[in-house]
Amino acid sequence: MSEENQQQPVTALQDLIAGGIAGSASVCVGHPFDTYKVMLQTSSGKINSGQAIQSPLSFMKLYRGMGAPLSTAAVVNALIFSSFGESSRLWDDYFFPQEGLHHPTRDVPLHEHPHEPRTKHESPDHTTWQKSFVCGSFAGAVQALVVCPTEHVKCRIQIQNNIGYAENKLFRGPFDALYQIVHGYGVRGLYRGFVCTTWREVPAFGLYFSAYDYIKDTVSNKLTSSSIIGASTTGTTALSNDDGAKDIDMSSMKKNMLNTWAASSLAGGLSGALTWAIIYPFDVIKTRIQTSSLDTPIEKRRIMYIYRQIMQEHGWRFFFRGLGVTLLRAFPVNAIIFPVYEFTLEHLTESGIGGSSSLASSM
Repeated sequence: MSEENQQQPVTALQDLIAGGIAGSASVCVGHPFDTYKVMLQTSSGKINSGQAIQSPLSFMKLYRGMGAPLSTAAVVNALIFSSFGESSRLWDDYFFPQEGLHHPTRDVPLHEHPHEPRTKHESPDHTTWQKSFVCGSFAGAVQALVVCPTEHVKCRIQIQNNIGYAENKLFRGPFDALYQIVHGYGVRGLYRGFVCTTWREVPAFGLYFSAYDYIKDTVSNKLTSSSIIGASTTGTTALSNDDGAKDIDMSSMKKNMLNTWAASSLAGGLSGALTWAIIYPFDVIKTRIQTSSLDTPIEKRRIMYIYRQIMQEHGWRFFFRGLGVTLLRAFPVNAIIFPVYEFTLEHLTESGIGGSSSLASSM
């Protein structure tokens, strides 16, 4: 591929495509864990993992309700990554109009080291962290608009035939649930729990992206440093041999690519788990709001009312009920999202699919 194509800036369309593919992969991995989490959050009694995969719930029934998130996973994650990418480019254009700086993981192929030396304006502990948090928070606000109705439908499907607050066997599937909610309660009924969802998503994604960039920076630098040391000790013996030097270059390139994949996967998993651990109480309250009876008065669906109700009935520990399975789900799901996203984005930019040049030629 020509260097010109490799260095073309990432477009919003490429962010959309790569984010959509990564989101679909993450739903397939994480949905069974999510179903079990909702069961824990909505049941009043004790429930263990054995009950989750036995009658009345078999293992395959842990995939109940996956149609709703899977049908919108591509849209949701495409919006997240495109919103983050576009806001990052606006940030760069506003604060660094002359330097032309862009987010280091968005414009560099995966086989190259994605964290080139920054200028004095873009230190990893100041401007970059602020940029990731602000742009991530914006992406979270966009995400809340789409994910709130999706999760409302998903939660109601998941708890059917299980002890909870929603009506048993009320919906035949996600589209039937969507129709009944909108038909009986309008679009506002579909967006039940939106305020709590926003409180969860905005700070969560700000922390998510900033933690990811920091962890990946740290891990990549350490892995790259060790690779350079290893290459310098073996490379001196091949200086007089062109074939040996080429083999070392290829080996070093492959090792750098694997290091980048490992750093991206580890950073994604850790940042996802950390974010969920911090914002989890909001998720418990949101689930209670979205799985309460559709006829519940509005004053009994407010955040503070649900908070006081849980504290009186169960105590503070209930706000972390299901956190273990959530963290168990969060690590593999987020460890997959970023590598798949970045791998797809790299191939899109190299092939020119969705790039600025292909868009211009099609017009």
